Amino acid sequence: MPLSRRTFVEQALAMAGAALAADRAGAGESVAAAKPTVGPNDKIRVAVVGFNNRGLDHIQGWLHNPGADLAAWCDCDPGVEERALNKFRDIRRTPRFEQDFRRLLEDKSIDAVSIASPNHWHALMAVWAMQAGKDVYLEKPCSFTLEEGRITTDWARKLGRICQMGVQSRSNTGMRQAIEFIHAGTIGAVKVAHALCYKRRPSIGLVDTPAPLPPGIDFDLWAGPAPAVVPHRRKLHYDWHWNRLTGNGDLGNQNPHELDKARWGLGKNTLPKRVVSLGGRLGYHDNGDTANSQLSLFQWDDAIVISEVRGLEIKTPPTIARQAGPVAVADIWWGTEGYVVAPNYNSGVAFDYDGKQLGKWSGGTDQLHYDNFLEAVRSRDRSHLHLDIEEGHLSSALAHLGNVSWSLGKEAPLGTRPTLAADEPHVAETFAAFEEHIKDNGVDLADTPLLLGRELSIDPATEKSADPEANALFTREYRKGFELPRA
Repeated sequence: MPLSRRTFVEQALAMAGAALAADRAGAGESVAAAKPTVGPNDKIRVAVVGFNNRGLDHIQGWLHNPGADLAAWCDCDPGVEERALNKFRDIRRTPRFEQDFRRLLEDKSIDAVSIASPNHWHALMAVWAMQAGKDVYLEKPCSFTLEEGRITTDWARKLGRICQMGVQSRSNTGMRQAIEFIHAGTIGAVKVAHALCYKRRPSIGLVDTPAPLPPGIDFDLWAGPAPAVVPHRRKLHYDWHWNRLTGNGDLGNQNPHELDKARWGLGKNTLPKRVVSLGGRLGYHDNGDTANSQLSLFQWDDAIVISEVRGLEIKTPPTIARQAGPVAVADIWWGTEGYVVAPNYNSGVAFDYDGKQLGKWSGGTDQLHYDNFLEAVRSRDRSHLHLDIEEGHLSSALAHLGNVSWSLGKEAPLGTRPTLAADEPHVAETFAAFEEHIKDNGVDLADTPLLLGRELSIDPATEKSADPEANALFTREYRKGFELPRA
């Protein structure tokens, strides 16, 4: 029988209370609040939740670490198990399958939960898992709203759990060397970073009927904290990214990878003070309601991140990094003496402004990030993590801030630009290239409008805005029985 919500809450609160009581009794800082659950030679028993897409990579990561035991996998759609079995034909022992995530939390033998569900479930699953005494590896973004990231971080601290966000660049040796090069000051002072996501996203189509549900799926569980109404679109899976009730567009899908690297290179460990976003769902009518083309600016006192998402066809290959050649999904850090380009998750190359190559680095695979998580689970020291949940929160929050600004925007003609950082040359160049990209694709803005978002002022200490309408969008409503507990 499915675990009742009442029973689950009682168990979770009892576990949380025990952990907090231990902390008050002198267990010390939060790292010590959770005692090691595995010995140095024991295997860490991991359960993967959601494996229709990214979860398949999670499964591979745990199977390839000799210190992990893939004990269970879980998906509200039972049909995805066959896909996993076909992919991992040489698996020695088939993990136990569960349809209801909450059943995993009853199992005291499971040490860690690896979450690759749709975005709207991320924070709630992570918190429930930590309350049940599990450590958590959590897909990006680690939250669906800005507030959720801070709440998830607070629970990790109170319960002493290890919680890492899955941005693999953080563990890849080539990327770490490139960031060390930037931090060493070799290209001078770095005040501008550019996070690029030039990734074609075709229309998901326009239908006026609910999506066909896969046989056997528990749609109530799929919806979870979101409204339990089957969305109108051609298919349920994956296209949830482009619906605001369950996804965050590509700014919150692919670009958390690039935003995290941009912020990491700049050394910024707070939210920015000012944010603005411009874009739209340009070039086609479909059942999606997130932007497919979007520019966002994030400004600290002495630095700025430019985020650029292009979902339409790239007809003119961009060469903004000159010597590095065309870029697609990448980051660029502009220094006073040169620049660094990271064209993927595990490499970087540096040039001075005369075209001389200053350095080049490569190496690492996604496996290193999974391995890093397990190392921290064993040590019980979150400082060993390459992307602790708080760092993940700050990077995910950039995407949420950009989307909030855009959602509060007004229609604007092509060529309209925000006043924020208008005198910064890299900002001006990016807007000019973005406008040419829209023209290249023949977008009729009278048909699919461009929105200039509202400029938001943010207090990094409180993670709130002076704008009450923006603050209202930093959180969301939760369906009864799926409320996110506050720490």
